[in-house]
Amino acid sequence: MDFCAKYGFEPYDPQSLPHFIQKLQSKNQGHFQQQQATEAVHIYLEISSAESANSEKDPHSHFSGGQVAEAKSTFHNPSAAQAADERPDAGSAHVAGPASSPVEDPWQAAIQSLANAIRIRHYSKKTLKSYTNWVYKLKSYSQIQDPQALTMANVKSFLTFLAVEKNMSASSQNLAFNALLFFFRHVLGQEFGPIDGVVRAKQKPYIPVVLTREEIDNVIQHLTSPFDLVVQLLYGCGLRLFECLGLRVNALNFDFGVLTIHDGNGKKDRTVPLPQTLVPQLNMQLEKVKELHTKDLETGYDGVFMFDNIENKYPNSPREFVWQWFFPATYLTHIPETGQRRRYHLHEAQVQKAIRYAVQKAQIPKRVSSHTFRHSFASHLLQANYDIRTIQELLGHSDVRTTMIYTHTVKSQTHKEAKSPLDF
Repeated sequence: MDFCAKYGFEPYDPQSLPHFIQKLQSKNQGHFQQQQATEAVHIYLEISSAESANSEKDPHSHFSGGQVAEAKSTFHNPSAAQAADERPDAGSAHVAGPASSPVEDPWQAAIQSLANAIRIRHYSKKTLKSYTNWVYKLKSYSQIQDPQALTMANVKSFLTFLAVEKNMSASSQNLAFNALLFFFRHVLGQEFGPIDGVVRAKQKPYIPVVLTREEIDNVIQHLTSPFDLVVQLLYGCGLRLFECLGLRVNALNFDFGVLTIHDGNGKKDRTVPLPQTLVPQLNMQLEKVKELHTKDLETGYDGVFMFDNIENKYPNSPREFVWQWFFPATYLTHIPETGQRRRYHLHEAQVQKAIRYAVQKAQIPKRVSSHTFRHSFASHLLQANYDIRTIQELLGHSDVRTTMIYTHTVKSQTHKEAKSPLDF
């Protein structure tokens, strides 16, 4: 309905369907999505045709069963849309000019440019989703048809709206600011300029929640496999949740006692000491992965999901053991567009749900998330008098000021009395 209203087609005209499918193809919608859309429109057209037969409306306002059958063939016959355009009466009563080439939405083109700019810089999918969401919100707020017509006045008004009307947090406002700054610079090719006069919430210092060692052990006792091992790695190595779940078999080096985190936050690699107390459990998990991988190969699965374009360079890598997830998902994922069956890693929502349940069972009166164990890792190292720069490297922080927040989570053990080091 939105397509017909936007490009001047009659919703009950059978000639609108091939153009609609063409539009989906131009937006890179997969074969499965195109098929779904086609079937949905077929149902709508059949209902409309049935209602028309039982009413006294103009018989030309709805189409007949033969026209519906003709429209159904467009999805399975890609040349049907082109053939429809070649007819002398195709869309002439509804659209001025060639019906086969509707004007491309400038906002959609800008969103696609935004996605390309983010992928070129190897930003995460979450960044792409977040930035795209904020650009859509700016479009809805400004009601401007062409993004090139945006000005700083529109951005200032939007940011003020978020702060005053929506009462959004400082972190959300900063995220919106960064998204629009990226959009202006790398998509519109404009400088953002000063944002004086914009009402913004003040960022408050955040003190992380930290668990004691006894509380951590209590939580782990209420977790089942493999969630207990996940939490032990979160705490024992100071990992982020997506870093832990994204571990592959080749990340563990038992000979040197090192765990390598590839493509961490900011696409940075780092190494952390492998907890020796976890080696027996890690070996048991590795054997489970081997057994599952053997079964997958016997069933002829297509391998695990890979990153970037490494599969183009190494076609067999998805099925090689070294690239298998260390925490594989229980079921294979079916890809409708290609018909492939691939395996993903354990989903983060499952881990988060298991942690919430364990915290409730342990009756810990703190707001605990998966990131709390990373905070506890840093705080306990600092409490053991480890150097702040060492903790920074283990956490993978680019700036030591980020690591300094943990100085507020433990009691200070420094001497307050001023004294010369000669007198130590």
